[in-house]
Amino acid sequence: MTLTRIHANLPYRRYRVASGLSLLFASALAGQQSQFQGSVPSGTATSTPLALTLHDAIDRGLQANLGLLVSATASEIARGQRLRALSALLPQVSGQVSETVEQLNLKTIGFDFSIPGVAIPSIVGPFQYTDLRASASITVFDYNKWKNYRSFQESQRAAQLSYRDARDLVVQAVANAYLLVTADASRAESIRAQVATDQALYDRTADQKKAGTSPGIDVLRSEVELKTQQQRLLAQENQLAKDKLALGRVIGLPNGQDFHIADAEPYSPLASITQEQALRTALEQRPDYQAAQAQVRAAEETVRATRAERYPTAGVTGDYGDVGPTIGESHGTFTFMAALKFNIFDGGRISSDEIQAKAVLKQRRDELADLGGQIDYQVRAAFLDIQSAADQVAVAKTNLDLANQTLEQARDRFTAGVTDNIEVVQAQQSVASANDNLIFALYSHNLAKVALARALGAAEQGIRKLMEVK
Repeated sequence: MTLTRIHANLPYRRYRVASGLSLLFASALAGQQSQFQGSVPSGTATSTPLALTLHDAIDRGLQANLGLLVSATASEIARGQRLRALSALLPQVSGQVSETVEQLNLKTIGFDFSIPGVAIPSIVGPFQYTDLRASASITVFDYNKWKNYRSFQESQRAAQLSYRDARDLVVQAVANAYLLVTADASRAESIRAQVATDQALYDRTADQKKAGTSPGIDVLRSEVELKTQQQRLLAQENQLAKDKLALGRVIGLPNGQDFHIADAEPYSPLASITQEQALRTALEQRPDYQAAQAQVRAAEETVRATRAERYPTAGVTGDYGDVGPTIGESHGTFTFMAALKFNIFDGGRISSDEIQAKAVLKQRRDELADLGGQIDYQVRAAFLDIQSAADQVAVAKTNLDLANQTLEQARDRFTAGVTDNIEVVQAQQSVASANDNLIFALYSHNLAKVALARALGAAEQGIRKLMEVK
């Protein structure tokens, strides 16, 4: 057995496990818009580090996450569009008070004749009059406007549902970032324990060399292992600090605010829901699926609205007011008009609008069908990941117990002088690898539960239930 091969292969293995956490986190964020990784920080950083629980982190994210704030703005825009479409169907009433001073040249309006013996001036005025008037108009029948209003009504509903879906995305983003920090902290703590163990081995080996009972290569070997673990600890602490910054960005912590994770990494087997129940629940309560259905209905109403452009429209307008040189000399005047408008020739404009509206409707229906398949895939994939990760956790726990037993026996053999410290170094490396595998399996299991909660909809309640977070 060559020591060079052991130390050459082990860092690659550890790098692969460590990078696996980042890869899992990156894949968990796939499909999410980058705005859900940002926030609007509020407040002032305190000198005392915060004790941050998963529940606290989710609450903060739901208040400050940029993706949710943008979605809320979009919902308000859709509400304004619906109100504008509604106003086109309601009576429009306006008032006016005017004071007019006028002087006319009668010749400019064709009044240019004379009567013998009578002087007719061509300039009249200046004169003035006051006009107090109220005007009103109402659409009696316009099927196009009515269907446009129904379309905007469904669009507003879709926007409201998209806001609910955005809350689920925020919860997922926060939970993923929180779990990654938890796993990082567990790995850092594990490596610190390994550094302490390697330091003890190095000290013992150095003492034995001084006593003449251990060769110099044992000291070198134990020192190489100690430096390797110290290097890993430095890299892991740096990664932990960066992932904490990322979590702070997601939940809108004040810039520079320090915190520590208050929840231990949870683990509990999934037994609260079956896959068949999950598939039914997801289609019933996923906000994005309901939003897609509302978008289909909105597109259907738009198609009807374009067809209705061919229908006649009926409306009534009128006004009433007092007009006169002064208020005391005024007299009531009014205008009333009823009109029926209909299309004779539009040059193909309505047909082109209808073609475009039908194309949009087909696109919305295709997107709805695709989303249904995507939800089915997400639920099934989450169950597969949960089961696989649970099996990995069981194997990793057993492997860690065996690695610790091997390390204990290797120490006893080294202390008794039966062998050199290469067995101890190898056993310590096995313990380190087993710890990494267990942390990775726990993180994968919890990440899969977060994905399932998102796949079911109502992610906030789902995470509390699936992960047993109080």
